[in-house]
Amino acid sequence: MLYESPSNRLPSSQNEEGIALYIHWPFCLSKCPYCDFNSFVAKNIPQERFAQALINELRHSAEQQAAVPLNSIYFGGGTPSLMSPSTVEALIDQATQLFRPKDSLEITLEANPTSVEIDRLTTFRKAGVNRVSLGIQSLDPVSLKALGRQHSVAQAIDALTLARKTFPRVSFDLIYAREGQTLSQWEKELHQALTLVNDHLSLYQLTIEEGTVFARQYEKGQITLPDESLSADMLVATQTITNAHGLLNYEVSNYAQAGAESKHNLAYWRYQDYIGIGPGAHGRIRFNQQLYATERIRNPTTWLKATEKQGHGLSVMEPLSPADKAREMLLMGLRLSEGVNATNFAKRCGISLIEAVNEPILKAAIEEDYLHWDQKILRTTSSGRLRLNTLLEALLN
Repeated sequence: MLYESPSNRLPSSQNEEGIALYIHWPFCLSKCPYCDFNSFVAKNIPQERFAQALINELRHSAEQQAAVPLNSIYFGGGTPSLMSPSTVEALIDQATQLFRPKDSLEITLEANPTSVEIDRLTTFRKAGVNRVSLGIQSLDPVSLKALGRQHSVAQAIDALTLARKTFPRVSFDLIYAREGQTLSQWEKELHQALTLVNDHLSLYQLTIEEGTVFARQYEKGQITLPDESLSADMLVATQTITNAHGLLNYEVSNYAQAGAESKHNLAYWRYQDYIGIGPGAHGRIRFNQQLYATERIRNPTTWLKATEKQGHGLSVMEPLSPADKAREMLLMGLRLSEGVNATNFAKRCGISLIEAVNEPILKAAIEEDYLHWDQKILRTTSSGRLRLNTLLEALLN
C-alpha cells in the first residue's frame, strides 16, 4: 500500500535490541554491466541538497521510531565514497544524536579503489567511519575490464594497504565464476586475496541479473558462465581455502575472523529491524507490534523533490503478514551458517517454523543431508548450501 504515517510512535521499550540504519547514495562514476542495484551515473550531483534531504529522512525516521539503540550505520550505493566527507560526518552526527548509539556502533562505508575515492579514505575515518568495504571485484586486469571496473589491480592493492592502515576493520569484495575462469585460476586469485585480507572478505558468485548489460549479452549468447558443476567446485574450494586461512564462512558469500562478522548485514540475515533512507532504500520497522516493509522512491530526482517537500521519500509502507515474515526470515536466515532459531522465528513471525515450511520437502531435505533440524535450529549443511536457491524454492513453496 502507499505510505501512510502510523498514528503512534514505537515505544523504545518494544525495541531494546536496537536497529540498523542503511543510507543509500545512488550515484556512480559508471554503471557496471552486472549490477542491478538502484544506481545512476550523473555528472553534476547537488551534494548539499542531497545531504539535507538525507538528514530530513533520518529525522523523520527518528520521529517514528523514538530513541531506540543504534547498532550499525551502513553507507551503501551506488558509490557512497563519492559523497562529500562532510555529508558523511553530518549524517553520523545526526544519527548518533537522534538514536542511542551502542558503544560497539559499527559504521561502514562502501568505497571503490579509484584515485578519487581513495584520496578521501583518511577524511572518512575522521568523519567517524570505522569500517570500510572495498569493491575490488577481481585481481585480474582482463576481468576488471570485462566487469566494467574503473580501477587497476595496482590501485586495488594500494587501496587495501591504505585502508588497513586507516580503519580498524576492512572488508573487500571479489566476484568469481566469471566468464572463462577456471578452477585453478580462481584458487590462485583467492590465495593472492588472502595475503591482502584484514578480517573480512565477501566472495560472490557471478549471477546474471535481469535488466543488466550482462543479461542482454547473455540472452544473445555473447557471454557464457561456468556450468553448475564447475561453479559448485569453485564454491567448495572457496570455503576450504578461506577456512584454512582462519576466515569462517558465516554466510553463504561472507567470510570473517571470529568476531569480525558484519554487524549490519547480520541484522538483515537475522531478520532484525532496520531503517533504510535514500532513493530506493528498503526497511523493516515495527509499530505497535506490527512489522512493516518500507520502500523509498527509486528515482533520485523524484525522491529529492518529495523529501524537500514533505520531509521523506517514502513510497511504500506495507504491513507484513505472518506468512510474509516467515518466508523472508527463512530466505535470509538459511543463508547463515548458524541457521534459524525456532524460538526467535515464532516470536518474530507469529507462527512456528514448522508451519512455515513444506513438511514433506523438509523431511526429504533432512534425509538427503541438505538440512539439519534438531527442533531448535534449522540450518543448511555444506551440501545444502551448494543447492541453496533450489532448496529454498522447494522448501517455501
